[in-house]
Amino acid sequence: MSARRLLAAGLLLASACSTTPAPRPDTPPTAQSAPATTPSQEDEKKPPPVADVASLALRGELTAARSGLETHLDEHPEDAAAWTNLGIVHERMGRAEQAESAYRKALELKPEQQAAWDNLTRLLCRSGRADPVETWLREQLQTTPEALPPRIALVLALLAQEKLEAASSEARRVLKADERNVRAMQLLSQVYYRERKYELAKMVLENARTLAPEEAATHNALGLVHLALETRPAALAAFQRAAELRPDFAEARSNLGALLNQAEDYSAAARELEAAVQAAPDLVAARLNLGNAYRGLGDFSRALAEYQRVLRLAPELSDTYYNLALLHLDAEPPELDTLVRLNTAISFLEQYRAHGGQDERVEDYLQDARKGIDREERRREREKRKQLRQAPAPQAPDSDRVAGDEPK
Repeated sequence: MSARRLLAAGLLLASACSTTPAPRPDTPPTAQSAPATTPSQEDEKKPPPVADVASLALRGELTAARSGLETHLDEHPEDAAAWTNLGIVHERMGRAEQAESAYRKALELKPEQQAAWDNLTRLLCRSGRADPVETWLREQLQTTPEALPPRIALVLALLAQEKLEAASSEARRVLKADERNVRAMQLLSQVYYRERKYELAKMVLENARTLAPEEAATHNALGLVHLALETRPAALAAFQRAAELRPDFAEARSNLGALLNQAEDYSAAARELEAAVQAAPDLVAARLNLGNAYRGLGDFSRALAEYQRVLRLAPELSDTYYNLALLHLDAEPPELDTLVRLNTAISFLEQYRAHGGQDERVEDYLQDARKGIDREERRREREKRKQLRQAPAPQAPDSDRVAGDEPK
């Protein structure tokens, strides 16, 4: 790869709360474990116990996880934690309507459950309903003004709308009621981060880390702040710690993969980013960065497939067109005609500009592509002339032969 054509990270670092976490084994088994026995064929057909749902989801076995939760809820319909976990599984399967229904059922059963409030709010905000969600949450708080879980969810909805002053006010209100509330600290740090008050954000997150050192979201948010403060080694360590604490934390692994891409450790980056997209298949940043990792490895077909997935998820994202252009400029897959490849690169660069891209190197890349087309056309012309010179002279037809030319 040309050293001049650095991988464009695009959406390099996702926020700490843009996708749902993995289901947790919050619901204990309803019976004590029996001694190990050889399972019968009937036992093998049964869904897994609810305590195994988290491990199934981490392995990407979402259908089995959903089956286990649904069976458990048929027997224990009042289990609010299981309803939340079912919502998470539905959401990761792309079943937004069913996820929303499950989260609402969890809140109906246990209104103080923070995870259900957070996941429902994120889901509705991602579907473009942040404003009505804010209205709904404020209505809930008029009835129960002292309740902290819906107020924390309100901070999420305000952040989704970039209402930073209001978000800060609500987060501080939570901390006034509970000064050790780590979730409120994380969200307040997001306000400071977006306001470019990085030292304040760092201070708040370090306090949160002291209170709950095993909280992965705090480490991921610290990674963002360290990057903003240009302390890259500390950012890398923070993302690594977040991923260690929660292997399914898609944002943390995407962020770690992005930094590894920048360090040109493409194999390690690909491993992190593959784990990220397994945990969150619709996380655009992870998909884009995974395409970049494959491009760094020289794997044209896999890079192309990832960039195409990003186009389906976010067709207006200009960075994807930029990376597609560089992929077609730099790679030389034998199955792709050179002129087709270079003309495709030009087309993607033009689409990048049409979608608002302003990278100053684009004009240089366009010139490179045009020069490449000119060289290839001249090479083909030379090859054509060479073939004509080397072609055997045509023999005279039999009717033109003179007497005595007949073969003996």
